[in-house]
Amino acid sequence: MSAIDDRRTADQVKARPTTGADVLVESLVRHGVEVIFAYPGGASIPMHQALTRYRDKIRTILPRHEQGGIFAAEGYARVTGKPGVVMATSGPGALNLVTGLADAKLDSIPLIAITGQVPTHVIGTDAFQETPMIEVCRAITKHHYLVQSAKDVARIVKEAFHIANSGRPGPVLIDIPKDIQNTLVPRPDYDPPMDLPGYRLPAPPSPEKIRDVLALIKGSQKPVIYCGGGVLASNAYESLRAFAEKTGIPVAMTVHGLGAMPTDHYLSLGMLGMHGTVYANYAVNEADLLLAIGVRFDDRVTGKLAEFAKHGKIVHVDIDASEINKNKTAHVALNTDAKAFLDAITPHATPGDWRAWHEQVDEWKASEPMTYDQRDDMILPQYVIQKFSELTGGDFLMATGVGQHQMWAAQWTRFKQPRTWITSGGLGSMGYGLPAAMGAQAAFPKALVVDIDGDGSFLMNIQELATVYCEKLPVKVIVLNNQHLGMVVQWEDRFHEGNRAHTYLGPVDLPEAIGQGEGELPEYIYPDFVEIARGFGIASRQVRDKAEVVDALKEMIAHPGPYVLDVLIPYQEHVLPMIPAGGTVRDIIKS
Repeated sequence: MSAIDDRRTADQVKARPTTGADVLVESLVRHGVEVIFAYPGGASIPMHQALTRYRDKIRTILPRHEQGGIFAAEGYARVTGKPGVVMATSGPGALNLVTGLADAKLDSIPLIAITGQVPTHVIGTDAFQETPMIEVCRAITKHHYLVQSAKDVARIVKEAFHIANSGRPGPVLIDIPKDIQNTLVPRPDYDPPMDLPGYRLPAPPSPEKIRDVLALIKGSQKPVIYCGGGVLASNAYESLRAFAEKTGIPVAMTVHGLGAMPTDHYLSLGMLGMHGTVYANYAVNEADLLLAIGVRFDDRVTGKLAEFAKHGKIVHVDIDASEINKNKTAHVALNTDAKAFLDAITPHATPGDWRAWHEQVDEWKASEPMTYDQRDDMILPQYVIQKFSELTGGDFLMATGVGQHQMWAAQWTRFKQPRTWITSGGLGSMGYGLPAAMGAQAAFPKALVVDIDGDGSFLMNIQELATVYCEKLPVKVIVLNNQHLGMVVQWEDRFHEGNRAHTYLGPVDLPEAIGQGEGELPEYIYPDFVEIARGFGIASRQVRDKAEVVDALKEMIAHPGPYVLDVLIPYQEHVLPMIPAGGTVRDIIKS
């Protein structure tokens, strides 16, 4: 478009009447939105037309599936801390956002989902592509709106951003009928007062509560900090590190807490829970004081609730009052923001004399380190992730799908910075990795963004390869390909005598396993990700030999555009250590 065309567009924007769709997009601009992931349809055409009039202010990225769009918006939100924004049409388009809304709700991700709706006068008549999105999404959104007047659009957008990004973050749905989008709005007010009766944010921690916690710390011999995604959501990672270093208390992280403390920090215990480090789980089991900050005592962390952290007292800090005493009873409960708590307590905290406790933790680290077989006859997934982490020096943004590859990535990546880890935890949504990486790359175009994926998870949103190519998003994908639904296979092996129940992903007339015998691989791997990637215009390479791994990783990292690296791994490899669901530290599986 020429400079003259640009001026004409600007003049046209000024001259044309303002519609509800224009108010919506202008409101997005005023709330700092720079990228929107949007797939058009009949009920959202006016909003897409409005987006074209603001293309100099908002980049509209067209995903190839609405689920890809909302996962991309989540990826954008996770790395920036700002609400991700996604748009879809009514009916099937809007329903394709449902998994992403549930995912964002469980993982506390700030998100604005805008959906077109059939015109107001036909709502409830089973009109073409009509679905009751508010009713469908009531339980999986933090809040939701069905817009009934174009005059309310600016206020609703303002409220939506406030709700999504304050308190415990979460997704907000705005459902806008097509006639509302087309309604003229004379003299719109873009900063109206909000109308949110009953929406109250928790107060800062009281001095009395801080004194109670300090007293528990002073009387402790074996304290542990157990931190989760709430620490990152509240931007409290620097405050956490300052508190931990001042007191000398070791830190164990949930899968969403990774990055809150550098993996190699001397106080870091790494990840705890089902696939966490042995020493993190031992430390939490033996602790006489558990400082739980921004966590919800999820079953993948606690195992058998009655046995979890039963030897000590619990301090629970969480911004969501419904999480307090929900799963574990707290001796001291603080319904407040994690950063506010840490900033309030750190100036008054003092180092403890925990030499014996540190020596015990060091002994566990030495006797129960994270390890895997150093084999040369096959490529083990841990080796691939470890080498990638070493080659990049921790300078990357990493997304994952869901399954074994996700847990290997959590275990073997050396995280140095917060907001560099993008994964679906609470819902465990397969197909998350590629679109989430796409969203992270849109937020930081010059960053090295990698998706660690499994072959099953990668296939679920593989169409987004078209998006990364057309939008020039240089996302790298490492597919740890074992031709199976690896995590379910692991459970079959451990708890169902190895009986395969529809977990092999290849055609039945080919060998039923990669890695039969001593690492033997079939000549033909289905599907051929190299050819698929090239069909999307994306560079790709398959690796079968361990000796090729480092060279292939270097080639992928150096490539200026998107790249798919298909790495063949044995399906027999398990994610270890592992505490069985509902088990305790006594049940931990190490080999």
